[in-house]
Amino acid sequence: MLVSYRWLQEYIDISDLTAADIAEKLTRGGVEVDIIHSLNKGIKDVVIGHVVECGQHPNADKLNLCQVDIGEEENTQIVCGAPNVAAGQKVAVAKVGAVLPGNFKIKKAKLRGEASHGMICSLQELGIESKLVAKEFADGIFVFPNDVETGTDALEHLNINDEVLELDLTPNRADCLNMIGVAYEVAALLGREVKLPTVELSESSEQAADYISVKVEAQEDNPYYGARIVKDLKVGPSPLWMQNRLIASGIRPISNVVDITNYVLLEYGQPLHAFDYDRFGSKEVVVRHAREGEEIVTLDGETRKLSSEHLVITNGNEPTAVAGVMGGATSEVEDDTTTVLIEAAYFRGPTVRQASKDLGLRSDSSHRFEKGVDPNRVAKAADRAAQLMAELAGGTVVSGIVEADYLTLSEQKVTVTLTRINQLLGTSLSGDDVSEIFKRLQFEFTVEGETFTVYAPTRRADIEIEEDIIEEVARLYGYDHIPTTLPIGATTPGALTDYQAKRRVVRRYLETAGLSQAITYSLTTPKQAKGLAGENEGLTPVTLSMPMSEDRSTMRTSLLPHLLDVISYNRNRNVNDVSVYEVGSIFLSEEEVVTKQPTEKEMVAGAFTGVWQNHPWQQEKKLVDFFVVKGVLEGLFAKLGLESEITFTQGQKPGFHPGRTAIVEHNGSEVGVIGQVHPSLQKELDLNETYVFQLELETLLEAEVDAVFYQQLPRYPSITRDIALVVDEDVSADHVKTVIETAGQDLLKDVYLFDLYQGEHMEEGKKSLAFSLKYYDPERTLTDEEVTKVHTNVLSQLEKQAGATLRG
Repeated sequence: MLVSYRWLQEYIDISDLTAADIAEKLTRGGVEVDIIHSLNKGIKDVVIGHVVECGQHPNADKLNLCQVDIGEEENTQIVCGAPNVAAGQKVAVAKVGAVLPGNFKIKKAKLRGEASHGMICSLQELGIESKLVAKEFADGIFVFPNDVETGTDALEHLNINDEVLELDLTPNRADCLNMIGVAYEVAALLGREVKLPTVELSESSEQAADYISVKVEAQEDNPYYGARIVKDLKVGPSPLWMQNRLIASGIRPISNVVDITNYVLLEYGQPLHAFDYDRFGSKEVVVRHAREGEEIVTLDGETRKLSSEHLVITNGNEPTAVAGVMGGATSEVEDDTTTVLIEAAYFRGPTVRQASKDLGLRSDSSHRFEKGVDPNRVAKAADRAAQLMAELAGGTVVSGIVEADYLTLSEQKVTVTLTRINQLLGTSLSGDDVSEIFKRLQFEFTVEGETFTVYAPTRRADIEIEEDIIEEVARLYGYDHIPTTLPIGATTPGALTDYQAKRRVVRRYLETAGLSQAITYSLTTPKQAKGLAGENEGLTPVTLSMPMSEDRSTMRTSLLPHLLDVISYNRNRNVNDVSVYEVGSIFLSEEEVVTKQPTEKEMVAGAFTGVWQNHPWQQEKKLVDFFVVKGVLEGLFAKLGLESEITFTQGQKPGFHPGRTAIVEHNGSEVGVIGQVHPSLQKELDLNETYVFQLELETLLEAEVDAVFYQQLPRYPSITRDIALVVDEDVSADHVKTVIETAGQDLLKDVYLFDLYQGEHMEEGKKSLAFSLKYYDPERTLTDEEVTKVHTNVLSQLEKQAGATLRG
């Protein structure tokens, strides 16, 4: 809502306050002022000029040589290129030395050999937006009415010295979508009176009922429809003061009749429509729902196809307007219009909103009907418009208003106690304080003891419950005056759950390891919803009933396809070394037709490609491989205390390289996968060698973990034995290590693999694994005999359980 500061002064005395003061009061009172627009963009020295003579420029076909009286001793010669300039006009003249928007300074000049001492201005050159300039002046200079005085300040006549407050209204404050509503608000904040416009109609002896009848078939959607007739009017430009106010409010002047309906819309908040009575097509107004497929040509010249959900105004046969949205072109007010039918109606907000949305039409009228208008002002707005048409268009108001009235008018009654007000606000207001606030708001109320019964006026449809009343008290009392208080009762400090803390550990570890966090959409394409290579095709896809697009129509069942999209996105922008992870949910359903909320499972996944470590000075470059990713996961499991419960088993998965894939198991149960993306899929996605992992995060974080015990550094020496074992190729190093650890019992403290050999000196089908074994006892020094005994048992068990022999 745009509020002209000068127009606001018509309704309330604020001459002692600036626009900034009013904006401050409104914002502190809960009606936020977004910005104050100054219509004067640095303009000065622009006056009213009278074009005394206007002739063809001797040296230019498209220029005119004008002699202009600007209130000085001699006329001023100005060269003007506007096509509509003519002798006898009153125009805006920027004198030599004047400044126009953009700090454009007017100087003496010669145009095609003729001196020009100033500039005749268009409204656009004075800073008014082109879309707000009346059509007749859109391509030329602005011509003032002849009654303006030559030499006076043109900016005052054009209201360019005004300031406009732009209100950022919340949906519940529809009462401030009009000047009177804003005046009520300012008056309440300042404790002053509102001066409402005086409506005095002089009606003819004829009866409006002889001209028109009203029938409403859709009474629920249109509980009130009123029609007034104004005849013998003359369509022409509206007075300058009205045009200025419309422009300041962001509405382009059209003609006096149309401008009056827009003016009353802004003043009362009640949308009106003026039909050309002679073009309306009948003497009856019938309000009904449109027939399916029925069409109407609206004022913007577009043909609109209607549905049975849309409410239309008809002449008994065909639609003449879409109720509350826009009028029809067939009954539009034109230059030769002499009689108008003024429509003032109350339309149900959701019905107007539906039509506005379906037809793609947003108008000032539909906006107000959607938010809600004051039912008590509907007929008053019609009277106000009729009065202005009589005054400004010379019309005659036909007696009476023809109505179809099914509207129930009642003020909302809300009861609240003084104790409740003070309890909720933390204040110590007295009954007199609260009574004074209700008086300033112009709310009728009664008091019984400490109980207030408040009757909210119909203009304040947002007042429904006691909390609404308490909010009004808080606003008017002043939020700044409400004391700071602490909550009463026990408070519980916030803390992370064990699961949340572990999830934070996972994120921090992965980022410390060098991965960047990615956050991708939970919605994906039907193809990607099947998984990395269609492995989840058997699952029922969870689809949206109203997706934004096909690419965001299905809930994901895996994080990996989106992480590969991240890799691809970076690669397409020459970022080839990428390591990313994501913690997010997948959505699974076991139903054939999804009717219940799907199972949401939190996962962690990562994707790696390119160089992992690069040290150019040392000429070292480490590319990502399977063991880099495996090492990252082993570090993560160690961080979570799960390293002893996790095993990696060679396996195969759709979309993974058959020889570089491992199944991750926790206590024998599969919890994830790690491996290289299958070469064919890499080629399809145009990726370099890429490795990924995905784990069931919930399972890992909810697993019970033994408490961490710290041991002091050993005081006694250890004994290390290195062994090289020959085993079959299909025997895993992890199996051999497990056998060693079990056989070594308590004395064996550390085992690690440090060499793998397969080559010409090794029997076919065999491989050599070299392990380092460390023995020690924290309480004493071990003897060689004790270590040899345990070590011999280790070798014996290796031969029995792994078929291993010492390499000679």
